This record gives sequence, structure tokens and C-alpha cells, in this order.
Amino acid sequence: MEAAALSLPLLIGLIGVALLFDFLNGLHDAANSIATIVSTRVLRPQYAVVWAAFFNFIAFLFFGLHVAETVGRGIVSAEIVDAHVIFGALMGAISWNLITWGLGIPSSSSHALIGGLLGAGTAKAGLHAVVWSGVFKTAAAIVLSPTIGLVLALVLVLITSWAFVKATPTLADRWFRKLQLVSASLYSLGHGGNDAQKTMGIIAVLLYSQGMLSGGFHVPFWVVISCQAAMGLGTLMGGWKIVHTMGSKITRLTPAQGFCAETGGALTLFGATWLGVPVSTTHTITGAIVGVGSARRMSAVRWNIASRIVVAWVVTLPAAAAIGALFYWLAGLFAW
Repeated sequence: MEAAALSLPLLIGLIGVALLFDFLNGLHDAANSIATIVSTRVLRPQYAVVWAAFFNFIAFLFFGLHVAETVGRGIVSAEIVDAHVIFGALMGAISWNLITWGLGIPSSSSHALIGGLLGAGTAKAGLHAVVWSGVFKTAAAIVLSPTIGLVLALVLVLITSWAFVKATPTLADRWFRKLQLVSASLYSLGHGGNDAQKTMGIIAVLLYSQGMLSGGFHVPFWVVISCQAAMGLGTLMGGWKIVHTMGSKITRLTPAQGFCAETGGALTLFGATWLGVPVSTTHTITGAIVGVGSARRMSAVRWNIASRIVVAWVVTLPAAAAIGALFYWLAGLFAW
């Protein structure tokens, strides 16, 4: 291994920083799981975050660890990763998350982490350290995940409209309030399954760089449980500014539309997680919400808000990469 051995306290400290990022990921992205169910008043916010956090935590029971392997080995070469690279990646992601959280902008925690990793990795070893196949797959998902979420949500709106065409508005509302509990739990499963694995990949590649994984690169079970718990706790804390943006500023939602948005988003996340693609849950649910809003009429979507969110998506990767490179350089000033 190229990386120098870390002292145990420093290794524990870096793992702690990774879990802090995971906690902030849950805090920042709580809106993805609960915005629709809160805005339709199916659940009060304090109950919605408990509901979402529970399904965030148990997601490891339903999904493999393909996304963790992509982040651990498929963005930059695992052989060049050391403590400074991990520190730069995490601090780049955490800094960008805090900036966008403070501004109430639903940016992508996933792409902030990947941007931070790219920035720190290239700062150490140049562009040849980049695993381009993984980066291209992730970059494609920036466009594909909201698009697929939008299309699936539109299709679900058409199906549900046809299925309930003879139902009274009161009956349909009662049914969809119950169904939205199911769709919200599915989306929270998808969120926990895809997003928590990104931190798992970071911790696993850190352990790998220290020669602490016997039998080759893999994700130990204690890492899985720790990351799912950290994300669940973050979701419990909520992210109310972003909940407001996602749940009401883009478009106003009914329980039927909330069900379609969450289900379309969940199906997109399930497919991406199965394929090992680290997608943005923020991008996915935003696309789905825009889909159900535009199904009603194009003017129902506040396109100025949606366009600001898209700008944040475009800026996230390079901004987090620049911050990650800066923190990698700062870490190099100290002898670890």
C-alpha cells in the first residue's frame, strides 16, 4: 500500500468525520423522504421524520452493497487513496452540504461527496487516478435519475387517474392518504439504500488503504450498521428549510400526486441501487415532483424555483471538488 499507516485515534477520528457526513446527509436529505407526505398533511413533520428514519435504517436488509463498491473503487483508484484524500473528500462534501442547507437549496449530498473525492484524488495523483467509467456512470445519472423519476411519476398519474375516474374526490383522497404512507416508506428505503452506501464505500476504502480489510476490498457489517444508523439519526433531525422548498415551493401537491411522486422516485432509486449507480435522491424526487405538477398543467410548476435547483445540481460537483482539493492541500501541511 502507498498510504502510510495511521495511528488508531486518527483513524477513529476520520471514521467519525465520515459518519458526521452521513448524519448531515440524512439531515440535508430528510426533505427527499418527507416533503411530499408533510406538504399533503398526511403526517405531521415530527411523525414523518420518525417514519422516514426507520425505513432509512432498515434499508440494508433489502439491498446489496453495489453502490458502496462503486464509491469505494469506482470513482478514483483505491490504490491512491490515503487519509488525506479521505479527509479532503469528506470536508469538501460536508462544507458544500452546510452551505446549501443554510441557503435552503436542495443540492445533492451524493454528488457533493463524489465531487469532494474527485477533487482530493486528483489533487494527489492527477487525472490518471480517476476511474472514468464510474464517473461517467455517475454523471449520466445526474440527467437520467430526475428524467426517469419524472416519466414514472407522469405514468403513475395517468394510471391512478384512470383507476379512480369514477371515485368521488373524498374517497380518492382517503385512499391516497393511506397509500402515501406506503409510497413514503418505499422512498425512504430507496434513500437509505442508495445514500448510506456512499459513506460505507468511503469508510471501506479508508480501511482498505490501511491494510485492515482481509480478503480484499469489502464493506464490513459494522460499517453498514453504523452508516445506516447515522443517516437515520440525521433524518430524525429534519431539514425544514429544504422540506419547505421541496414540498410546496416547486408545486402544490395532493395526496394522489404525492403518492405518484414518491412511488416514481422510489422505483428509480431501487433500479439505480441494484445497478450500483450512486444517484442523487434529491434529483430523483425533484424530477418526480415536477412530473406530477406538470401533469396537472405546465403553469402549476414554479419553473423559476426548479431552475435554481438545477443550477445547484450543475455547480455541486465542481464546487465540492474545489473544496475537497483545498482540504487535501491543507491536510498535507500537517504530518499525520
